[in-house]
Amino acid sequence: MSQNINTIHTKKGNYDASVMILINWFNSNNFSLGKVVLICSLLLLIIALLGGFFMFLMRQTIIVMSRHIEYAQKNEVFKKYLQLDMLFYKKNATGDLMNRISEDISRVRMYTGPAIMYFINLAAIISFSVFFMLKQNVQLTLYVLAPLPILAFVIYYVNDIINKKSEKIQSLLSDLTTSAQESYSGIRVIKSFVKEKANAVFFSQKSEEYKRNAISLAKVEAIYFPSMALIIGISTLLTIGIGSWYVIHKNNNVTAGTIAEFVIYINLLTFPVSSIGWTASIIQRAAASQKRLNDFLNIDSSIKDLPNSSLTNVNGDIIFSNVSFTYKNTGIEALKNFNLNIPKGNKILILGKTGSGKTTIAQLLLHFYNADKGNITIGGNDINLYTLKSLREQISYVPQDVFLFSDTIINNISFGLQKNATLEEVENAAKFASVHKDIIQFKKGYSTVIGERGVTLSGGQKQRLSIARALIKQPEIIVFDDCLSAVDTKTEHEIINNLDYFLQNKTAIIITHRIFTSIPFDKIIVMSNGSIAEEGTHEELLANNAYYAQLYRKQLLENTEEQN
Repeated sequence: MSQNINTIHTKKGNYDASVMILINWFNSNNFSLGKVVLICSLLLLIIALLGGFFMFLMRQTIIVMSRHIEYAQKNEVFKKYLQLDMLFYKKNATGDLMNRISEDISRVRMYTGPAIMYFINLAAIISFSVFFMLKQNVQLTLYVLAPLPILAFVIYYVNDIINKKSEKIQSLLSDLTTSAQESYSGIRVIKSFVKEKANAVFFSQKSEEYKRNAISLAKVEAIYFPSMALIIGISTLLTIGIGSWYVIHKNNNVTAGTIAEFVIYINLLTFPVSSIGWTASIIQRAAASQKRLNDFLNIDSSIKDLPNSSLTNVNGDIIFSNVSFTYKNTGIEALKNFNLNIPKGNKILILGKTGSGKTTIAQLLLHFYNADKGNITIGGNDINLYTLKSLREQISYVPQDVFLFSDTIINNISFGLQKNATLEEVENAAKFASVHKDIIQFKKGYSTVIGERGVTLSGGQKQRLSIARALIKQPEIIVFDDCLSAVDTKTEHEIINNLDYFLQNKTAIIITHRIFTSIPFDKIIVMSNGSIAEEGTHEELLANNAYYAQLYRKQLLENTEEQN
């Protein structure tokens, strides 16, 4: 063990100059073999620690960066969702929208993080390995690297297949997510019609198609990665075979040490070259996902503030002038040359059969859609001159399809306010909506969490909470769209009496299928096929003896039968 280092080498001419210097340094200092081994071990440990440290820094830089990019992209996509118009949501499935903000962005993050990191890593290792191989022996290096053009062709060909299959899988995943989301939301309907088995079969079919395509992609990748290992193995065999031939024939100054060095380089290249396929697969999937995201982000909303939209005080007479509107997704003409004048502070009742255009009036007033023809003015100003934020903040709207959030009652009622509401304000709104007595019956009162879409409440309670949410804003203009359909007659009368007091000096549009005589409406209009069929006061319409009079007599008869 104490013999000099000279005893372990004989042909110094075969070493590089750097190796010779190191050996001479060891010899001049009379290092024993044990000391040499110890020093080399320590050097290897230091190199390993340095490698780990710089790997830590690289991961901290690139992976953390990718998380910041993911955060920014998710916020950008969600912000875009909030900006898009109602027509977009009628055309696109919820599951697909959810998939874009989750799965697609996740795949892009895999590219901006791990893929880039490993690409830098493998580029560095390949560059340094090939450089030192060429420096050692150019001819042997060319033989060893000969299989790499085959590798390049395989990567190009297979990645094209992976890209196409990835796009197909992403589309199928969106369909699968949509199907699941609809089943969760409509679980009560599914159970009431005993369609659990049918839905399970339908979902299973969707899952089977997704599984079949995912397995097909997995098979391609299963062939892909072993192919990389095979090519690397061929390079190793070439190194040993050709290198041995050179050693035997003493050609090109190749020694057994050179072969060992080349084998080490090839082993160093094994992971990077194999990672080319994995990295390329991530890049292809990310490209497919980014394309879907770009297509979505490039969609321009038809409802947005115009350059001259600057008005913020929404007040005054509301006038519909020759307004026509057709729903683009169905082709149904909802309004035809519609004209209506609602003076400030007036109360208007809009009646009509289903599909007569009543809800369309409310949605155009809130600027959910643009009128195809004609114009709508508030206070003498075209509705397009008001900013969307100001318009919708100052008009309270109670839709016929009530939506409540999975939150507390107090947060649902105060949802539309731009400031934190006091409990007193929330209670007052609830009292006007005749829901306060119901709320205080709950164990936690206004702090009760009502579940997804208000699942723990009855239909009438949901509608009354929705009314309270509109009233707490204290708006100058308020629109009720058939919001009492799930309320019993007694509660309906109570709400109507409360509204008569609340709506004093406010402009109100009440859309309904029923006639309310408790509120002295300034005007009542009856809609039919997108136009006004009747218009006037309660007494004038009764005198006309048309649809309104017939509906009124029918309603009186029903009320009489209920009382009896």
